[in-house]
Amino acid sequence: MIHVVDYGLGNVGAFLTLYKRLEIPAIAATTSTELVGADHILLPGVGSFDHAMRSLNASGMRETLDRLVVEQKVPVLGVCVGMQILGDSSDEGRDAGLGWISGSIRDLAGRGAAHNGLPLPHMGWNDVQPQGNVPLLAGIPDPRFYFLHSFYFENRDAADATATVEYGAQFTCMVNRGNVWGVQFHPEKSHRYGMALLKNFAEL
Repeated sequence: MIHVVDYGLGNVGAFLTLYKRLEIPAIAATTSTELVGADHILLPGVGSFDHAMRSLNASGMRETLDRLVVEQKVPVLGVCVGMQILGDSSDEGRDAGLGWISGSIRDLAGRGAAHNGLPLPHMGWNDVQPQGNVPLLAGIPDPRFYFLHSFYFENRDAADATATVEYGAQFTCMVNRGNVWGVQFHPEKSHRYGMALLKNFAEL
């Protein structure tokens, strides 16, 4: 059962609709009690880093999520800001992240986009470059996904980067450490590519 964390941010309904089309059981979790029994967790997110962390902490689910992900090793997929809060901190705010994957969130303007005359936020379709064999991208030749963001994940351990994208410069757009996965792009807006990725996640 896929549990989509509903803490007031992210396209929860879109993920549930896609999993229904895939005939994979999925429910929204708004409380710690509703997270019980999760064998896969999807953590969406939109907006700013601090707002996402404060909303998640206020939801009452933070302690249960830490136990499921850190102690019980339940697979988790963070999407967009849901990926960013997997890290330790962000240039966008002051609050601490979840710290499930070591890294900091950086402003894309300093990565070369603005210097190359590219608009921010980074919005639209881009090709993704896998770094080695990536289970979430299995069966997806020439992966291409929809992006909408102004910050990116700067992972401290190079081994945690499982895919990159180029927009002014190359940067990490997918991370993985153990049971923790994160994608900067929006699989729920990426048509067949996104559906294939979400199916792969459910099968981890």
